[in-house]
Amino acid sequence: MKFTKFFVGALAVAAMMSCGNGTKKCDSACADSACVAVKVELPIAVQLYSVRGDMEADFVGTLAKVKGMGYDGVEFAGLFGNAPEQVKHWCDSLGLDAVSAHVPLADMLADVDKVIADYKAIGCEYIVVPYVTEERRPNGELFMQMIEEIKAIGEKATAAGLTLLYHNHDFEFNKLESGQPGLDYMYENVPANLLQTELDMCWVKYAGYEPVEYLKKYTGRAPVVHLKDYYKEGEMEGDPYALIGLNEGEAKPASAFEFRPLGTGVQDIPSIIIAAQENGSKWLVVEQDNPSLQKTPLECIQMSIEYLKGLSE
Repeated sequence: MKFTKFFVGALAVAAMMSCGNGTKKCDSACADSACVAVKVELPIAVQLYSVRGDMEADFVGTLAKVKGMGYDGVEFAGLFGNAPEQVKHWCDSLGLDAVSAHVPLADMLADVDKVIADYKAIGCEYIVVPYVTEERRPNGELFMQMIEEIKAIGEKATAAGLTLLYHNHDFEFNKLESGQPGLDYMYENVPANLLQTELDMCWVKYAGYEPVEYLKKYTGRAPVVHLKDYYKEGEMEGDPYALIGLNEGEAKPASAFEFRPLGTGVQDIPSIIIAAQENGSKWLVVEQDNPSLQKTPLECIQMSIEYLKGLSE
């Protein structure tokens, strides 16, 4: 793998500096904010898309492994044919909070009442628009229509006692003719009581914005924060979404971009956690779209929870 020397080097530097692991053994190469011990006060969930293959093969067994790692809750990415009532029973038996669920917008538009009923039966507090296709992105022909669709879904969710969230990628930061990023336009034009944010820290940073500043911008409107780390070498070529199981024909060189377990990439995770805790967030959700460092998906999410637990030590 072309990244080998970068992986080894990055891990060696992390071990030498102990940067971001709750100690203060840092040198000038490490930002001060990443070297200060952070008490993680928010509960931690994992987006189960991170271990989707394991979930499909052994749904309840994978939930048990997630609980055994120390996660407090889960965010679903499909039920793999299991009945909502059965999923609730498994989560309750394991002591896992069913925090939220990523549900394709197409599914919500097709039968939002069923989506709401299914995830209420599981006990979720949030349902999330996880991704939209090109025509619904900023400057796409259906972007304005999508805003109205989200309003309508938000009204139904709110009436049913659920909260609708929107999970961003980088394309929502594309600017409209006014110069305003599409993401901000959407949040300005859909009332906060109908739509809250699920800011994905990887894509905020990848789009060229500071994650901490964006969290502050949506103080009180970001109940769920996606913690995601990554490593990027040089400029990304083409479409990065091949890396998350979309646009499969657009294969990308592994050396350009890679999702990483928390604490092994470019993100200042401690500062993000501090901002989330200061700005009213309720959950931190770990997500790693694809494994790396020659680890399995389960090993990657275990590395992330161990890193987070270590921050408070």
